Amino acid sequence: MIASLSGVQLWYEDTGQGVPVVLLHAGTGSCPMWAYQVRAFGEAGYRCIAYDRRGHGRSEVSEPAAAADDLQLLVDSLGIERFHVVGTAAGGIVAIDYALSNPQRLRSLVIANSIGGVQDEEYLELQRRLRPAPQFGALPPEVRELGPSYRVANPDGTRQWIELEQASRPGGVASLPKTHNRITFASLEALSVPTLLLTGDADLYTPPPVLELFAARIRDSVSLVLHGVGHSAYWELPEVFNREVLDFLGKH
Repeated sequence: MIASLSGVQLWYEDTGQGVPVVLLHAGTGSCPMWAYQVRAFGEAGYRCIAYDRRGHGRSEVSEPAAAADDLQLLVDSLGIERFHVVGTAAGGIVAIDYALSNPQRLRSLVIANSIGGVQDEEYLELQRRLRPAPQFGALPPEVRELGPSYRVANPDGTRQWIELEQASRPGGVASLPKTHNRITFASLEALSVPTLLLTGDADLYTPPPVLELFAARIRDSVSLVLHGVGHSAYWELPEVFNREVLDFLGKH
């Protein structure tokens, strides 16, 4: 379905009934990447909304705007007042940005495998050391974002992920979403939304020590590290991802 919003047309899927959950895809993704979650969340009794951000999938390529503002326009157009939000990777940046501006709209926040968009210079330097340019960027997306255990054990799933990744960005190379707020660790200390922080121990972007930096700042948070998982937990280990996320949502 297409939502005609102020300044942009966004493709979205809206399935199931119950408390709404909005899914925010990675910079290398779009709606189809959530195939393992949409059905499971619907069967668990949730209304599940996934959408393609500007320049991704079937949404319009238009002038850049804060992705969190587009999220606000979308949920308002759907008549959604309060909801859970689940963001993976770059989608986690959008989720944090939205939570900083609109905490009263969120039942809970799930941030999976995300660098979080923090702009503190020490953190940016840490990220540069983790992912040195241009060497890291020259790696194929599946090497950067799927753990080695998954690539070895699941060649068919790896091929499917590559196909979806290539179809997700008709405009070209992925970029980090534009934010409404300047995200800092100090700003995260003011967050009061119940938060699940999740990563994989093979995540090249957000290894466990990076997750701990966020857990130390977000007061009402719990954290989880999945063994053998890279930067795409929702895809690499969907049964465990879904179980842990649904268990968390059920508490809020």
